[in-house]
Amino acid sequence: MTMVGGHITLNREVNAIEIPSGAPARLPQGAGVRVMQFLGSSYTITSDYGLFRIDVKDADALGLTPHTPSQTTADENREFSEQMVWDQLKTVYDPEIPVNIADLGLIYACETTTLDDGGRRIDIKMSMTAPGCGMGNVLKADVENKLKSLPSVKEVNVEIVFDPPWGPARMSDAAKLQLGFDL
Repeated sequence: MTMVGGHITLNREVNAIEIPSGAPARLPQGAGVRVMQFLGSSYTITSDYGLFRIDVKDADALGLTPHTPSQTTADENREFSEQMVWDQLKTVYDPEIPVNIADLGLIYACETTTLDDGGRRIDIKMSMTAPGCGMGNVLKADVENKLKSLPSVKEVNVEIVFDPPWGPARMSDAAKLQLGFDL
């Protein structure tokens, strides 16, 4: 398996998302790339074409074995809890920063509601590190998909907000340490 940072030649065309614009792209077979990071469910790669995110399902284009989180039957049979929501949010990563969105302080509100049929609705208010970030809809979809996989969750509503503006003070101490900020 190729290590992070090693040169890779794409062995097939692959769909990607341009960072930071969020625009869909198609990288050609034979393009040279480097894997910058693998966090959550995607690879952040750099190439002569720019910086991109490639979904884990396309790891084979990189010549890699897909990394997929293993989920045990015990996890699937657990009863819903708000902690499960936060645990899922911690599996969504900003593609440019190797820290999950919860520890980055991008989650402004998380509310769970029990529906009449016994299912759950989750409402999330989240921000971006910069108002012009084109990755907003990509990260929003990541959050929606991760939370929809939780037991008894029937509805997920994610709203991107910019008030109050995000700032480094919103980061957890662990995120600050990881990124080299003074505490």
